[in-house]
Amino acid sequence: MQLRFARFALAALPFMLPAAAHAQGGFVESPAAQAKAQDIIVTAAEIRTLRDDTKVVLRGSILRKLGDEKYAFRDQSGEIVLEIDDDLWHGQTVTAQDTVEIRGEVDRDWGDSLEVEADSIKKL
Repeated sequence: MQLRFARFALAALPFMLPAAAHAQGGFVESPAAQAKAQDIIVTAAEIRTLRDDTKVVLRGSILRKLGDEKYAFRDQSGEIVLEIDDDLWHGQTVTAQDTVEIRGEVDRDWGDSLEVEADSIKKL
């Protein structure tokens, strides 16, 4: 009887080890910590150092319209181009004297093209 069990245990061992290794797990960030990380405000100057598709939050002013859904944005560190879809305004009127919070992501295209594609805009 013991010999049978020993053979079974040895035969099952290769199947049990990967499951045991997987069960060890690793670091999992809490949803609250992930949300907090996305709330870090970056400056226009810092945008230039970030990778494409990095989620960002900017605070500053929209200076002027540059073209279809393109705007010049300025904070204490400098300027950057924003792309704000028309449907994101939600009836808000914003002037160059207003402070806004832009949530979006870095958009790098071929060459030197760099802008932030807005996901939301909020007048503060």
